[in-house]
Amino acid sequence: MTETLGSPVGRKRPDSQLGELHLRGVSRAYGAHTALNPLDLTVKGGEFIALLGPSGCGKTTALNCLAGLLPLTEGEIVLDGRRVDTLPPEKRGFGMVFQNYALFPHMTVRANVAFGLRMRGVGKAEARRRVDEVLRLVRLTEQAHKHPGQLSGGQQQRVAIARAIVMEPPLVLMDEPLSNLDAALRLQMRSEIRRIHQEFGLTTLYVTHDQEEALSLADRLVVLRAGRVSQIGTPAELYERPADPHVAAFMGYRNLLPLTIASADAAGAVAEGRDLRLHGTPVGARPLSPGDEVVVAVRPEDLRLAEAHEQAVTEAVAEIVEYHGRVLHVEAVTRAGDRLYLKTGRQVRPGDTVTVAVAPERALVFRAPDEEGTP
Repeated sequence: MTETLGSPVGRKRPDSQLGELHLRGVSRAYGAHTALNPLDLTVKGGEFIALLGPSGCGKTTALNCLAGLLPLTEGEIVLDGRRVDTLPPEKRGFGMVFQNYALFPHMTVRANVAFGLRMRGVGKAEARRRVDEVLRLVRLTEQAHKHPGQLSGGQQQRVAIARAIVMEPPLVLMDEPLSNLDAALRLQMRSEIRRIHQEFGLTTLYVTHDQEEALSLADRLVVLRAGRVSQIGTPAELYERPADPHVAAFMGYRNLLPLTIASADAAGAVAEGRDLRLHGTPVGARPLSPGDEVVVAVRPEDLRLAEAHEQAVTEAVAEIVEYHGRVLHVEAVTRAGDRLYLKTGRQVRPGDTVTVAVAPERALVFRAPDEEGTP
C-alpha cells in the first residue's frame, strides 16, 4: 500500500471517527424570534458537509447548537446511537476551528497544538507523537518553534486546524475559517482543508456564505434562508437543479428575471414581460399556467450574444465591460431597466447595443415566491 505524505501512517482511522450523526428537529429560538427552524440532517462518517447561506440565515446558529455553545429549543442530536445534545461542549469531543483562529499568542505552534492533549492528561510520549504527526499533515513541522505572530494568516489557520484534529475528534466544526484571508490565500487554503479532511479521515461540518467555497469543498450542501432549509444535496444537484430562486442565486444564477407565463406545456414554458421573452424549463412539481408570475434564472455564462439565426431574448446596452482574459464579463441594461449579466468571447464595448439569447434548458423557470419566500 502506498503511504500518503502526512497521513496517519500505519494506523487505521481514529477510534473516535463517527459512524453517523443525526440532527433531529434541531431548532433554536430567542423569545418570539426563531433563528433556526427544525433541521433534520444525517451526516455519515467521512463526509464534508457545508452549511451555506447569507448572514442571519441560521447556519452559525446550527453550528453552535451542534457544538453545545447554544442549547436547543427543540430536537435532539444523536452520535452513533448516543444522545449528545444534553452534554456540555467539552464532553462532546468535537473539534472547533473559528473565524479568528483563537490561538494563544504566547505559546509556540507546538504548544498551541498540544494544549488540548495536555488538558486531557495525554502522556508526553503519545502527545509528542500525535503532535508531530499532525504538524506533518498540515505542513508546519519547520514552524513548530515559532509563535503565532511570526506566521502568515494561512499558517495560523493551519495551526488552528491542527489543534482541532490532534484530539482525533469524531467531528470537526469550522465556522467561516477562510473569511479573514485574502483571495489568493483562500484558494490555497481551500485545497489544504480538503486535503487534510481526506488524509486524516475527518468528518467535517463547515459554515460559509461563499458558494464557490462550498461547491469546491463539500460532498453535500445545506442551503439555509431565514432559519429554514431551502435545499440539501450534492454540489452537482444544487448547481444544475436548484430548488428555488434563492438557491439559484447562491449557485451562480445571477440573472433572476421576474416575468409572466405566456404559455406552458410538456415541452417547456414561454415567459415574457418588460421587453423580455424567452423559452425556459419549469422547475417544481406544480404545473405552470398562462398568467402565472415566475422568476427565470439564468447563469451569466449561459446568457450569450445571439447569433443571426437565433431567437433573441431582448436587446440591451452594455454598461460595464470587464476583461477576464479570453472572456469579457458584461453588465447590460434593457430598455425597461433590468440588468443582465453575461460572458462572451466576442468584442463588446461600453455603449454597444447587444442582442442576447439563451438555450431553453439553461433558463430555469420558478414559480414566484410569496411574501414568506415559499414558491
